[in-house]
Amino acid sequence: MGIVHVVGLGPGDLNGLPLGTYRLLQSGWPVVLRTAVHPVVRSLPELGVAYESLDDIYETSETFDEAYARMAERVRERARTHDHVIYAVPGHPLIAELSVQLLLAMNDPEVAIEIGPGQSFLDVAASRLRIDPIEGLLLLDGTQLASRLLHPRLHTLIAQVYQRQVATDVKLSLMDVYPDDYPVTVIRAAGVTGEERIEVVPLYELDRLDWIDHLTTVYVPPVQEARLTWREPFAAVGIVETLRGPDGCPWDRKQTHESLRKYVIEEAYEVAAAIDEQDPDHLAEELGDLLLQVLLHAQIASEVGDFDVRDVFARLSEKLVRRHPHVFGEKSAQSAEEVNAIWERVKAEERTKQESQKSVLSTVSFAGPALAVAQGVQVAAAKVGFDWAKLEDVWDKIKEEMNELEIELVRDRRRDTAVAEELGDLLFACVNIARFLQLDAETLLARATRKFTNRFQYVERRVAESNESWSDISQETLDRYWNEAKITLPKEN
Repeated sequence: MGIVHVVGLGPGDLNGLPLGTYRLLQSGWPVVLRTAVHPVVRSLPELGVAYESLDDIYETSETFDEAYARMAERVRERARTHDHVIYAVPGHPLIAELSVQLLLAMNDPEVAIEIGPGQSFLDVAASRLRIDPIEGLLLLDGTQLASRLLHPRLHTLIAQVYQRQVATDVKLSLMDVYPDDYPVTVIRAAGVTGEERIEVVPLYELDRLDWIDHLTTVYVPPVQEARLTWREPFAAVGIVETLRGPDGCPWDRKQTHESLRKYVIEEAYEVAAAIDEQDPDHLAEELGDLLLQVLLHAQIASEVGDFDVRDVFARLSEKLVRRHPHVFGEKSAQSAEEVNAIWERVKAEERTKQESQKSVLSTVSFAGPALAVAQGVQVAAAKVGFDWAKLEDVWDKIKEEMNELEIELVRDRRRDTAVAEELGDLLFACVNIARFLQLDAETLLARATRKFTNRFQYVERRVAESNESWSDISQETLDRYWNEAKITLPKEN
C-alpha cells in the first residue's frame, strides 16, 4: 500500500514553511507539487528537494474541475508505484484545495492518505488585517462567488481572486449587497517578504488594480450601519422579532394569527393591484408588505413552539422540489401543458395521502375570497344531490335567514356572536340565489361595489359644487344627488 503525505507549503515564502513540512521534504520521498507557482518553490533546489509539478495539467484541461480531478488521479498513480509520496500544496492541505478533497473521496484501499502540516493564508491575513475570526468569518471562493452566499455582518475573505476578470465578477456580486463605494482591502502575497502588498480601495475600483494575481485575496469588513443589512432577508426577520419583543411595538405584540387574517388578504389584493398598475417600485413595496405578514405569522408561531420562519422556507423548498420532478427529478416536460399535467398529478397524490376518506369538497380550494369559496362549496355539494329543488325554496331560505337576523337585532345584541352567525347565514343563502341563476357571486358583488363607488363619487362632486360641507348638507339634498346619480350615470354592464 502506498501512502500519500499531503502537506502545505504555507502562505508565503520559506520563512512561513511549517517545520513538519520541511522535515518531510527532506525525507527523500518523491515530491509532487500541485503548482510550482509558489514563493517557497524557488527555495526547494537550495534545500536539495527534487519535485514534479502538475502545472502541465492546468494547461491541458478545459475547466478547473477537470484539472483538479486529473491531479488527484495522478497523485494516486504515483502512490501505487511508491511506498511514500509527498503531495505539497500551497497554504494548508485542507483549505481551498479541491484536488485534496477529490483524492480523499477516492477511498482507494491501496492508497492511504495522511494529512500533514500546513499554515493557511487565513493566519497571515488575520494578522495583517488585525481581525479576530472568532467574531465571525466567512471564507469564500472568488471563482464561485454569488451574492446569496454573502453575510454583511461577518468578516469576509474572498480567495482565488487570481486575475482581474475574477475581480470584476467578485465586484459585481459584492455590489448586490454592499454600497458601490464600500471600502475593501486587497491583499497580495501575504507573508512573502518584499512582495506583500495591502491596499484599501472603494469597491467599484476593485478590478482596476493592475497587480492582482494568483496570490490575491479580498477582505470585506463587516458593516456597522444597520441600514446596510436591510436588503438581507434575515434582517427583516430580526426586525419583526424585535417588534414582537418586550420593548417592541404594542400593536405588533398584541396581534394573533386570527387578528392578522384580514391583513393577509388585504395585502394580497394590494399586490394584485400593483401588478395591474405595472409600477415596479410600487410592486416591490407591496410584496414587502405581504412578506411582512408571512414573517409576523412565523414569529407568532415560533413564540409558542409551533414553527419558525426556517420551517416556512423548508416546507416551501420541499414542495417546490416535489412538484417539479421535471426539473429536480427524472421526469421531463417540454411544454407548459406537460408541466401543468405533472403539477396536477403531484397535487392529487398529495391529497390522496392527506385524506383517509375523500370528501366531495376535496376539489374545492378554501384559499380565496369568501364569496368564491362559498359558491365553490355549493357547486360541489350540488353535484351529489345536496341542493335545493327549485329557486323558490332558496328564496324562502333567504326570508327565513332575514327573519332570524331581525329577531337577533331586535334583542339589541348587535355585537353578539348570534347576530354575526345569522348575518353570515343570510349571505350564504344569497350566494345560493346567484348560483341558481348561474351568476358569479364574486362578480356580482364587485359590480355592485363599483356601481356604488361611481354613484358616491358623483354625490361627492355635487357636494363640492354646492360649496357646502358634509356636516352642513341636509339628508334630503344627499338623497336628491343620489337619485341624480342613478339617472345620470350609465348603467353597469
